[in-house]
Amino acid sequence: MSFTNSSLSVQLDWMDSHFKSTCSPDCPKYLKNSLFLVGEIGGDDFNYGLKQGRTIDDVDTIIDGVKRVIGFGATRMAVPGNFPIGCFPSALTKFMTNSATAYDEYCCVEDWNNFIMSYNNHLQQAIDDYYNTYLWLLQNAVALGMGFNKDSLQKACCGTGGDYNYNEGTKCGDPGIEACDDASTYINWDGVHLTQKAYSWLAKWLIDDMLTQLNCHV
Repeated sequence: MSFTNSSLSVQLDWMDSHFKSTCSPDCPKYLKNSLFLVGEIGGDDFNYGLKQGRTIDDVDTIIDGVKRVIGFGATRMAVPGNFPIGCFPSALTKFMTNSATAYDEYCCVEDWNNFIMSYNNHLQQAIDDYYNTYLWLLQNAVALGMGFNKDSLQKACCGTGGDYNYNEGTKCGDPGIEACDDASTYINWDGVHLTQKAYSWLAKWLIDDMLTQLNCHV
């Protein structure tokens, strides 16, 4: 399976072109009453960028992107930080160790999550909190009767092998790799992305939180 490599700047060019082709000259009227979600950005940048010696200063690129979206006419936006990637099957597989001190109270890779927290702090002025929202879901998925399987909370639905049903060399989408029977009982889809059901719960939590901050009424 191939991966795309379109920068944030290129994606914002697409956004600009889309607006011009669909709502011009009425875009400003629509955009000022819209909520823009700029992110989550960073997962792939961390996974690949750290191997290339990139630094957390790349956050500046995200801030520039936000300013450009404001230039399109956006007046309400949320800029989320990143998920606790140390809880994902991909990280749990890559950094598996017999050292108990390497894991936090959620059985996630602590150093990896500490790095994500540092990144999120750099975005604190414009953040909506994916990190703690995900931990809330992980902690309450079974207790609140959401329908998730307690034995699959940190396993990938689509994948193969190991404790977390994830293999870096053989991923979801590769020939012969099948998904689980019921994705609605899993939080994680393929080791790095969540299932639709997990995203729906996160969206509910975030929307309820954002509406009060934005003085929105529904």
